[in-house]
Amino acid sequence: MVGDGHRAAGTPLRAAQDEAGVPPGVWKGRGLAAVGLTAGDVVTERQAELLLGEGRHPDADRIERELLAQGESPARARRATVLGRPIEHNKSPETEKAKERTPWLGMDLVFRAPSTAHIVWALTDDETRLVLELCDDIARDKTLAWLEESVAEIRSKAGGKQRAWVKDGLIVAVFRHYESRATESRPLLHSHAVVSIRARRPHDGKWGNLSADSMLAHIVAADCLYTLLFMEEVSARLGWAWEPREVTPGRRPVMEIAGIDQRLIGWQSTRRQQIEDALPVLTVKYEERQGHAPGERASYALACQAADQTRPPKRTELLSLTELRTRWRTSAIRAFGACTVYRLAERARAAAAAVWARVRPVVDVVLAAVDTVAVVYVMRGAFARHHLLAEARRHLAYALRGRPHQPGLDERIVQAAIDGYTRPVGRGRRMTADLRALYPGDTLDQAVLRPLTRSCTATQYERARLAADALAARVRAARRAERLGSRPRPHAVAVPASRLRPRPFRAGQQDGRLLEPEAGVDAVEQTRQTLEAAAAELAATLQDSRRAREAAHRLRPQPAPAAIAPSHTQQPGAQHTPGRTTGGVA
Repeated sequence: MVGDGHRAAGTPLRAAQDEAGVPPGVWKGRGLAAVGLTAGDVVTERQAELLLGEGRHPDADRIERELLAQGESPARARRATVLGRPIEHNKSPETEKAKERTPWLGMDLVFRAPSTAHIVWALTDDETRLVLELCDDIARDKTLAWLEESVAEIRSKAGGKQRAWVKDGLIVAVFRHYESRATESRPLLHSHAVVSIRARRPHDGKWGNLSADSMLAHIVAADCLYTLLFMEEVSARLGWAWEPREVTPGRRPVMEIAGIDQRLIGWQSTRRQQIEDALPVLTVKYEERQGHAPGERASYALACQAADQTRPPKRTELLSLTELRTRWRTSAIRAFGACTVYRLAERARAAAAAVWARVRPVVDVVLAAVDTVAVVYVMRGAFARHHLLAEARRHLAYALRGRPHQPGLDERIVQAAIDGYTRPVGRGRRMTADLRALYPGDTLDQAVLRPLTRSCTATQYERARLAADALAARVRAARRAERLGSRPRPHAVAVPASRLRPRPFRAGQQDGRLLEPEAGVDAVEQTRQTLEAAAAELAATLQDSRRAREAAHRLRPQPAPAAIAPSHTQQPGAQHTPGRTTGGVA
């Protein structure tokens, strides 16, 4: 509640927050009305102690006094202020040993903007700083609203086996912090959203506990949604664009503001450098102990271990935000010069113009669904719906670069992927890619795709991108073959986000696919037999026309054309597959 500083005993909370330079916490969530709070109210110390520390009503002191005045016993008066099960129940001698544990009353969700946003927020003028803080607020609040509307579930019955949607919503205390835990203070605009696990059941209105696994399973999807919304707000209010940056070779890139000097990222990410310096030593010890290089999971565990070992103690010096910004600007000017620091916004606007010139604000739902399934399949094998949702939101971020997307477009991409390119696996809600729907079973496609899922020479994400590129090329080739083998159709394939209206289209009794009517094509989902027939008919037509020209003009026989003219083969509005450093829409 006071940042990374320490509060002296007896110092009021508001005074300590003013001294530390962090704003007071505020309440968020639709569940506040059930406890008599309003969104935007300041989080007091006593409210946090009662709700987040004891699982009681935030105004329990008043309620308890009123009940005692009415003649209730102290035990009954206190029990009336408890939301759900009292935490003392876990420590009572009557309960079984499995419940003798420290009660869990909240979860901390950290909302962190991309690195370049921290840099611009710390080094530019106050007006730009306030705009970026507003963008962070909007993206965070919308993400929290999605969590409480579509994700949050409450447990009921014995062992919490039954789940239901919460009646009112979540109760969240949001605290904004300004700096990282690096030895030398560095800007890090982030917010801690402490979610109370107490919520009301829909059928009887009684208080219970949120389902932790449901919330934690959607953390990555929530992170991708926050990043996507933050990018859109920044682009809409400041006119800046975004581009992917490869942090680790062969791994998934991250989105950063275009035009920001990359040296400033290294200046801001001192903690990352400390972790990277400690990681090789841990990796060598792992290889000596296990006899092989660490995989994806082991590498992540080693990175967490390196972060714990290099974590510095909390800074005891308390500085206001004005003092911190002055210190950061002085440090950056000393390292890279005043021109680099004072022209950040100007260079970001110039880079945005170049990005908007080559990126069109359009989304092809079919290609997005294929890309999403291919990446998730290679990365995970078997997956759930929230894995597809997270990847679909990454796809939108890579393709649009900060352009606004139509609400619900990510869900449409996921539904198109599930309906057309996945099949269930196991008894749970898991699924996997339907390879027969993704590509025909001919030798060419198998030779391209199957080694990608087994090769160990490339990283897992590199293999995922190669698979997605191969499938996208196959879809475009099928579209060209259908367009050349039938009557002329519209060339527009990339569908503007504002016009997306998917509807089911049945190509046959056993091959129904979800297509975009605006795309003007229906060859994407044709079966292998249809594609082979179209190709054979096209080849026969070309051969007959060549023979007719030779007979009419008595020309010397020429070899069959090896390729169709670019004017026919190049598809206007075609997309490059997003997710690469030069990805996006052509």
